[in-house]
Amino acid sequence: MRWRNSRESQNVEDNRGQPPPRGGGLGMKFGLGTIVLVVIAYFLGIDPRVVMGLAEVGGQLQQPAQQESVPAAAPSDEMGQFVARVLGETEDTWGEIFRAGGQEYPPPRLVLFSEAAQSACGFASAASGPFYCPGDQKVYIDLAFFRQLETEFHAGGDFAMAYVLAHEVGHHVQTVLGISDKVRATQQRASQEQANQLQVRMELQADCFAGVWAQHANAKRQILEPGDIEEAMRAAAAVGDDVIQKRVQGYVVPESWTHGSAQQRQQWFSRGFESGSLQACDTFAAS
Repeated sequence: MRWRNSRESQNVEDNRGQPPPRGGGLGMKFGLGTIVLVVIAYFLGIDPRVVMGLAEVGGQLQQPAQQESVPAAAPSDEMGQFVARVLGETEDTWGEIFRAGGQEYPPPRLVLFSEAAQSACGFASAASGPFYCPGDQKVYIDLAFFRQLETEFHAGGDFAMAYVLAHEVGHHVQTVLGISDKVRATQQRASQEQANQLQVRMELQADCFAGVWAQHANAKRQILEPGDIEEAMRAAAAVGDDVIQKRVQGYVVPESWTHGSAQQRQQWFSRGFESGSLQACDTFAAS
């Protein structure tokens, strides 16, 4: 990926090296690593909706935890600068797409953390992987996840990392467009299996939005190099529910999926990249 000439986003909070916050309740969040926690929940007999932040407490969704104001710090290392420049690419691209539709795009903030983070959705450890919190409209990433993606999932590469960030930004786009609120409201009235199915469609749409971003960013600024799309496809497959379940527990349970299969994730990223159209990303209307 040609990223060094990209604009570096100023919407980055580098909290790495700070003492990890104390744990709290998990709230609603979306992330590439959430399915790992869901699988573990099955082993422990825990309702996976608790892990997903969908469990009700006294008939209400868990309320976002109060969050202390943290001064922003710009990253100075190469990996930090990389994600800051990829975030800048998403800001420029989605800003252009929204303006073309007569809307303004309010960009999310990116929080870099080590070990654990306290978001408006609650406490999360690095084990949950990168995630987006609609409560504060921030993307949270422990950059150690990228090493895990390369060493354990064999899906390394700079554009694989860019895909991960673009997927989480895709969840922000869903929030801005009002899609997230509608889905959460439906999930509250749904069974566990139905809530999982809706979550799969949310995640696949975020994959599709990542593809839309890649197509537009490359058309405007030629960010792609040979092999980049293949890196994204390998990463999308590596975090498919079927692949992770097979790896963790030795068998696949489609009814428990929350992110989609490897094939589905690749398919929707490709659809977004080939079409460059938000309308092509209507995963909720797809069979």
